[in-house]
Amino acid sequence: MTFEPLIEASLAIQIHFYTVVPAFVLGTVQMVLPKGTVVHRWNGYIYMALMMVTATAAAFIPSFMGRGDALIGGHFGYIHLFVVLTYVTVPLALWSARRGDVRGHRGAMIGLYIGGILIAGGLAFMPGRILHETVFGPV
Repeated sequence: MTFEPLIEASLAIQIHFYTVVPAFVLGTVQMVLPKGTVVHRWNGYIYMALMMVTATAAAFIPSFMGRGDALIGGHFGYIHLFVVLTYVTVPLALWSARRGDVRGHRGAMIGLYIGGILIAGGLAFMPGRILHETVFGPV
């Protein structure tokens, strides 16, 4: 394992990485802690803020190195759909919680965690991506 690829990466990639890691940890903790407490609420605010920063940074990361997944002008790829997921889901989850719609809030937050953290995070380990190179070495 070497952090050199991450250290040499663009600022957007570094911001993305350094906000998504604590979001993953906090999101996982949120899944197991009691719901409706002050701790849950504050952890949720921090988690949502981290996810919004993560998504914003991701919007500045170009498509998967030009490997055919570009959607618009070679910059946005299919993985950028998780940016849209986050921009829609975070406000929806907050709005649902403030309305007392526990079911809607739970669904939005679980969807954000599964899509934005687990699926997108899993895709980050694909060969040719910086996280793959950081963890497993060059391809």
